[in-house]
Amino acid sequence: MSTSIVAEPPPLPHPVLIPTLPDDVAINCLARIPRSHHPILSLVSKPIRSLLSSSLLYTTRSLLSCDHHFLYLCLRVPNNPSLLFFTLHQSPLPTTTTHRHILVPVPPIPSTPPSVIGSAFAIVDHRIYVLGGSVNDVPSPHVWALNCRVHAWEPAPKMRVGREFPAAGVIGGRIYVIGGCLVDTWSRSRNWAEVFDPKTGSWNPVSSQIEVREKWMHASAVIDDKMYAMADRGGVKYNPANQIWESVETEVDLGWRGRGCVIDGVLYCYDYLGKIRGFDTKKGEWRELRGVEGLPRFLCGATMTNFGGKLVVVWEENGGSGKEMGIQCVEIVVERGGDGELWGTIGWSDVVLSVPKGSSILHCMAVKF
Repeated sequence: MSTSIVAEPPPLPHPVLIPTLPDDVAINCLARIPRSHHPILSLVSKPIRSLLSSSLLYTTRSLLSCDHHFLYLCLRVPNNPSLLFFTLHQSPLPTTTTHRHILVPVPPIPSTPPSVIGSAFAIVDHRIYVLGGSVNDVPSPHVWALNCRVHAWEPAPKMRVGREFPAAGVIGGRIYVIGGCLVDTWSRSRNWAEVFDPKTGSWNPVSSQIEVREKWMHASAVIDDKMYAMADRGGVKYNPANQIWESVETEVDLGWRGRGCVIDGVLYCYDYLGKIRGFDTKKGEWRELRGVEGLPRFLCGATMTNFGGKLVVVWEENGGSGKEMGIQCVEIVVERGGDGELWGTIGWSDVVLSVPKGSSILHCMAVKF
């Protein structure tokens, strides 16, 4: 009885990114293509589509200094209590050579109660963390993370206590969350401030004195590696390096209005007259941002962020009698003069989205990847 040997089929050929080019050369070429072209690029082939969502591509982009900052915005609109996220794209207009900036939607957070309010936001690497918030007046400890490379949401480890309207900031790659909870129990008192390490996936309490504890936080920022949290009455700052809590300087407390951001050690926000001002921590004084007198006065509903060293301000345009309003965005190049004056030059300004009247901007943030 004879036995026949069945030959194994030949191995499938390795998927080629670009014919006639070695893969390492192809990756080097593809990494240089702006991310705004990735949706079209993904239609070329399955291997390229797979590469566009891989860490290899983004590591290569970083090594080639081809990574960029991308603007994200969180909104709430009437009759839809869910958190809506958008990202800013540049779209060539068909009749001109200029580029129009538009907001395009990002998939919503899955399996999240739609009525959550008072969440905080933090950025670590290419992820946006949405921290807590209240659902039916009950503070939540839940955390979600948006992977901005592929626009996919991931559940993150829960905080130790539920929070609403806390302060949040990132120092040394770790997320510090302060306040937003009552201190009526031992657990809440011990965890009034806590820190999250994304590398280990663990939350740990940050010890604090009882006299610094407030529930509501209306603003926060990281300045010189210190976490600033502004409450209804004054504010506190925390230095993780020496674990020391201090009261915020009176000058900062009196001048900080609305949502601010920090660029080159200067805290920018708008004052009670709606003008943009900056606080120089080294000189301990506020200065008005000059050169942007054509902008409206930001009395409320505006937010700003550090967009790769430039100041981006986003606000609601409520003019007109229709049912919709515009979300306006402006990019400002800021610099300090030799006399300490702050100067701004407007790079571009656009209506980036139309939304129903009554909508509100919750937060804007910049992510680099």
